Amino acid sequence: MNYLVTELYIYPIKSLAGIAIQTAKAEEMGFENDRRWMLVDEENQFITQREHPNLSQFYPKIREGKIVISHQDEKHEFLIDESLEEAIFLKVWDDESKVVEVNKATSKWFSEALGFSCKLVKIVNKGDRKHNSSRLNQTLNVSLADGYPYLLIGSKSLDFLNEKLEEKITIQRFRPNIVISSNLPHEEDFFETFQIGNVKFQNVKPSGRCVMVNNNPTTGILKKEPLKTLSTYRTSNNNVYFGANIFCLNEGTIAVGDSLSF
Repeated sequence: MNYLVTELYIYPIKSLAGIAIQTAKAEEMGFENDRRWMLVDEENQFITQREHPNLSQFYPKIREGKIVISHQDEKHEFLIDESLEEAIFLKVWDDESKVVEVNKATSKWFSEALGFSCKLVKIVNKGDRKHNSSRLNQTLNVSLADGYPYLLIGSKSLDFLNEKLEEKITIQRFRPNIVISSNLPHEEDFFETFQIGNVKFQNVKPSGRCVMVNNNPTTGILKKEPLKTLSTYRTSNNNVYFGANIFCLNEGTIAVGDSLSF
């Protein structure tokens, strides 16, 4: 059986809802417009669904050079290329990162919607955040994603998990960038290098998962699953794994329906 790309996703603003797309431009930092923005608090600490599950209820769309955010009955938009000049230096996990605020009005809108002071920031240039990979023994230019630029998940991994769950879940729980039709559960862990369209990718490691996967993206409500069940058969070194962290070796375009070649 061929491995085919069945779904592609980007998450423009870290920890907000994602966008399903048909074609994607693969860049070193991740797909174009994927996790180039994030929310930070007054101490410039980044904000995620781990502490604020309701972030999943903010839905971005990309239209005519703008990002349009819908939340409940409210909408707000800003230009993709928009930013203030003053550099902000902060950490994304262990990585020193340079970002800029998008604009004051957008920060105010998010602050009012969330009920606490925050601002929306953006990473502008490749190299403004470098991630040192001990696994690869090299440094990667990355976006504002947790670690690596891309997450790949095979369909059989989700099917295998759903067989064990009373309440079935969708792939959106795991926030993948690339979903493929696969033959065996978790075989994506063992892919080394492969090509999709004109883009070559390299596997780094299985992706460690956190409590965020327990947040139902359609409701913003946290439960104990699927992490509880996953931990019974996907735990190693005190981490629970699902999906594969990968990065690209060249830039190019991939699309739903493309096959993988090894």
